[in-house]
Amino acid sequence: MALNNVIDLRSDTLTVPTPAMREAMATAEVGDDVFGEDPTVNRLQEMAAAMLGHEAALLVSSGTQGNLTAMLSHCQRGDEIICGEHSHIYYYEQGGMAVVGSILPRTLPNQPDGTLALDAIEHAIRPDDQHFPITRMIALENTNNRMGGAVLSPEYTKQVADLAHSRGLKLHIDGARIFNAAAALNVPVRELTQHADSVTFCLSKGLSAPIGSVLVGSKAFIRKAFRARKMLGSGMRQAGIIAAAGIVALEQMTARLSQDHAHARLLAEGIDQIPGLRVAMAVPTNMVYFDVDAAVPFDAAELCRRAGQLRVKINPSGPRRIRAVLHVWVSREETLEAIQVLAHAMSPAFVSNGMATRVKTY
Repeated sequence: MALNNVIDLRSDTLTVPTPAMREAMATAEVGDDVFGEDPTVNRLQEMAAAMLGHEAALLVSSGTQGNLTAMLSHCQRGDEIICGEHSHIYYYEQGGMAVVGSILPRTLPNQPDGTLALDAIEHAIRPDDQHFPITRMIALENTNNRMGGAVLSPEYTKQVADLAHSRGLKLHIDGARIFNAAAALNVPVRELTQHADSVTFCLSKGLSAPIGSVLVGSKAFIRKAFRARKMLGSGMRQAGIIAAAGIVALEQMTARLSQDHAHARLLAEGIDQIPGLRVAMAVPTNMVYFDVDAAVPFDAAELCRRAGQLRVKINPSGPRRIRAVLHVWVSREETLEAIQVLAHAMSPAFVSNGMATRVKTY
């Protein structure tokens, strides 16, 4: 299933629409979503809200926009949110909370399992003092990208929700890959989301839709989010063409994510057998982080370059660390092939000659 004869492991954002999605997009009934009159958008939003255990939902253009929309809807200027130091909203979203919303992040260490320690959250909540910003929100990420696709359990999420609500705070979940978390735990996704005040999830990652994320919450919250989305320039008019692919994603793609997790474990097992490489952290979902040993005379960027010559695309995430992400367009056979390519790229016999074909030894 490799696209353009390339095994692309750089991200699950590299997925493309399935044939069923393309057909749904071509035949989608549309209207003006700013007026609430696009029936396909309305259907997607109703479906998403029901699946995640919330009253209402809002289609947004991206996960970053969904997270920012949530923060603008929960917080006022000068408020503070508590989040992980490795959270996407802090690490990868250009400081949008501060630039656009004048909202301060207060970061806490992520534990190896992706959680924030409950006592650390408790201690980070500001007292009622005129010298301090007001703590307004706690943000979790499930799965946590930088912690290897770590999964937060329903029990932990409810504990954080209970803590937040006992102190008058809101809980937002950046659930870009929340369906991966549900698949890893073999639970309905609503068990991971129903106690939060808001949740975003992406349609355009492992679910293979071409664009879009969804923000869910109460009806009152979504009314506020609708206004914030408009301010951010996302009145998308006849967005049913986008929503149609999202409906197919929810109906057909969520149930198959465990296959990507199995392929990720297979890749990790193979990498651990290659001299000079070692898997850096646990592999609970579809991500594999691995390191190039310090004794190897080249770095992660060079290994990625070598693999790319053999048409396996991966990206460095540090001087000697690489992230590989499995998705629907990488089969088991291609996962095995990627292992062989990495082994060949690590070999002293590798010659940088711009090879145009991959090796197949499985």
